[in-house]
Amino acid sequence: MGKDSAYYKSKTRSQKVKLRGLIDQLPSLAADYIYSKELTTQPSTLISYCYDLLTFFRFLQTHNSTLKDLSLTEIPLSVLDHLQSEDIVEYQRYLELNLDGEMHENGKKAIARKMSPLRGLFQYHYERKNISDNPMILVKLPKLKKDKNIVRMNNYEVQALLNVIENNAGVPMTERQRKYAAKTQKRDLAIMTLMLGTGIRVSECRGLDLNDLDFNVNSMTIVRKGGGQDVLYFSDEIHQVLDDYICSERALITPYEADAPALFYSIQGRRMSVDSIERLVKRYAQMAVPNKKITPHKLRSTYGTALYRETGDIRLVADVLGHENINTTIDYYAAMEDEHKRQAANAVNYKRKDL
Repeated sequence: MGKDSAYYKSKTRSQKVKLRGLIDQLPSLAADYIYSKELTTQPSTLISYCYDLLTFFRFLQTHNSTLKDLSLTEIPLSVLDHLQSEDIVEYQRYLELNLDGEMHENGKKAIARKMSPLRGLFQYHYERKNISDNPMILVKLPKLKKDKNIVRMNNYEVQALLNVIENNAGVPMTERQRKYAAKTQKRDLAIMTLMLGTGIRVSECRGLDLNDLDFNVNSMTIVRKGGGQDVLYFSDEIHQVLDDYICSERALITPYEADAPALFYSIQGRRMSVDSIERLVKRYAQMAVPNKKITPHKLRSTYGTALYRETGDIRLVADVLGHENINTTIDYYAAMEDEHKRQAANAVNYKRKDL
């Protein structure tokens, strides 16, 4: 159950194997830094760090003639001591847009994320006096504006979305689309209702096993983004939709043995992937709410803002959504405060005679 399930054990092992393979491609100076973070950082995060550091060292290799005859693993620590802040700024420009060789383009948010492990690498060696200077101190990261325009659905749009799944109503479909939707109607409705009614992440939804559900108390055990286990509760409506799917469509599928415990199956009997859940959300959303770009994360936004609107309890929202830092929730749902402020614009009218 939860993080002790075969699915999560297999997932964790696969991530560790992949991480070790990536570390083997890095110079020892970078491998030491990654090893130092293994006990405090999730493997998935370290895998991203490895990819970003590999990009940096490949950049150095192609832009520094003294390194071109060396393999990545042979790049010495002394290289870091010779780099200046100007070199790091040049690398930022390379990340922003490169048209020579491996073409790529990144926005400010992506650049800031890719620079994070590089900043950590320099700080790691500077603190241990392995390098005499830290040029990253003088490098400014891109400024990221906080976006208060949270994309979410209102109650009418939520009902329209669920109605498209449940009744194929209000939108044109080809005969092929209608037949396919009929085969997975109860599953798709269960997924959408569960995500809209609990705010779980798409990865948390994908990882659910049937025995993670306790219908006696309407609860489910999920594994959070950081690997921790949590228990969430759901409504009687969600109970009914899940039970309807489990007793009908799911019961008719013969799953692959390894995926048999999964709650949500594909038509082929596999555990549904993150990509397949994202596709079904986008497909139905395009039919019901074509003027908004709805993704699984927007379902989460819809639930979080609705919960905050109903309760006014930001700590409850943070707890249910699994935000380790409440500031994440405060920043994310700051738009709700703007809505309250806008209500003040017409709340007071001094010309009214009853005042």
